[in-house]
Amino acid sequence: MVLVPITNVISISKKIKSNTERSRLKKVVEGIKPKNFGVIIRTVSEGKGVPELQKDLLDLITKWELFVTQLAKTEPSRRVLGEMGRTSTILRDILNADFTNIYVNDSSIYEEVKSYIHDISPELERIVKMYKHREPIFEHFGIEKQIKAAFGKTVNLPGGAYLVIEHTEALHVSDVNSGNRTANPENQEENALQVNKEAAREIARQLRLRDMGGIVVIDFIDMHKPANRKALYDYLKEQMHHDRAKHTILPPSKFGLVQITRQRVRPEMNIITNEKCPACNGTGEIKASIVLMDDIQNNLNYILTEQNEKNITLCVHPYVEAYIKKGLLSCQWKWFFKYGRWIKVQGFSSYYLTEFHFLNSKEEEIKL
Repeated sequence: MVLVPITNVISISKKIKSNTERSRLKKVVEGIKPKNFGVIIRTVSEGKGVPELQKDLLDLITKWELFVTQLAKTEPSRRVLGEMGRTSTILRDILNADFTNIYVNDSSIYEEVKSYIHDISPELERIVKMYKHREPIFEHFGIEKQIKAAFGKTVNLPGGAYLVIEHTEALHVSDVNSGNRTANPENQEENALQVNKEAAREIARQLRLRDMGGIVVIDFIDMHKPANRKALYDYLKEQMHHDRAKHTILPPSKFGLVQITRQRVRPEMNIITNEKCPACNGTGEIKASIVLMDDIQNNLNYILTEQNEKNITLCVHPYVEAYIKKGLLSCQWKWFFKYGRWIKVQGFSSYYLTEFHFLNSKEEEIKL
């Protein structure tokens, strides 16, 4: 909604096609519009109730009154009233009742955020907190690890499956893999649907995170029943409903391929997550070392709970071996208390830093 002073015009965006909705909005705004002001109703007003529209209108009036007050005492060449800062804009778009804390490590941004929250929701002002620890804020809250895990070529899913995301000049490609971890061996079709739904939820999230625009092709696990393909298509559309970028989704083909065209809202996020391999003089790359222990833990949990292997040996680089065995309450002891089994750890200098393998009692590698 846009407020226009000294006029009584009510203008409605041409993008709102429904005559019923246009009539409804006009009646609502006529009832709440202040005297000597006109209102331009933008597309985002479509479907909004009276409280939301009135709150937006009151906020605009407050800004206008602030502008008039500051105009008389502001020196020439000085800014009278500016647009919201980047932080406040982000909060305006995503803030909801689920937020429990907002930590800020910059004093000026802290004051900006606190002031903005006070204006829109005074009861939530208490959740804005100044971060004062010496440890970097991203390290303290595990954000660095989340970035490395979320923006890599391989994205692990909670159920054990994973995505492989490739970027090319022409399009983006995402491949869904079950990781040989099926919940119900007797019903492969149902397993495929469950993994595909889990992947669809994460893919919708990845599109927003990376702002992947243009053509996106997703290779889901093959499903033979048309009803399951339709269920997946409907579920993907439901997950993509939260995406503010314009997009079109085509139904799955017989080969399990889904094509999406998506508008790019901002420059694509391309974060390099691989690291230079220290064992090959900087000529090769390895997966981010910060997520290594998470990978080991996830695979170990699968081997012990799903495959029920008894005597396990973990083979790693000597540096990683030292880290796992370090301290009185080492990773080995934590695993023992959690699973009731002692996991042998053996170091091999021929391994690169993030390489690891699991061996069974016959010293054969366990396939994952």
